[in-house]
Amino acid sequence: MLWSDRKNALYSGLALSEGSRGWSTDVCVPVSKLPELVYETKQDIGASGIISTIVGHVGDGNFHALLLFKTEEELKVIQELVHRMVERAIALDGTCTGEHGVGMGKRDYLIEELGAGTVELMKTVKKAIDPHNLFNPGKLYPPAQDDSKKH
Repeated sequence: MLWSDRKNALYSGLALSEGSRGWSTDVCVPVSKLPELVYETKQDIGASGIISTIVGHVGDGNFHALLLFKTEEELKVIQELVHRMVERAIALDGTCTGEHGVGMGKRDYLIEELGAGTVELMKTVKKAIDPHNLFNPGKLYPPAQDDSKKH
């Protein structure tokens, strides 16, 4: 039953507001800092008027938020909420993502979280494994200044 509940959490959340779309995101912090992060995030979401759910596996400090929206204006509010959630997690010695991955939505937080040197090392390792940049191009690292001119 526990596993089916976990799998149904997304659909249960989406059912809270008929016709809404959902933005699902996660962050992770040291377990000792999770209550503070969840509390502040709930306060922030509550003040925004956005309908949401928060679920997680507290044993590893990871929680997921499903933020529901119908309009472009609500989507903009959600983008700001997610930004603040990530900033709070990083400030609490956490990470911008627990298990959802970095992707384009969070790649710009890597330098803040890990430092420029670490991100450069990660790029070097990726280039050694993927010299032609075929595996998820543009999905993991912030674009270099020169890369932004190519697109």
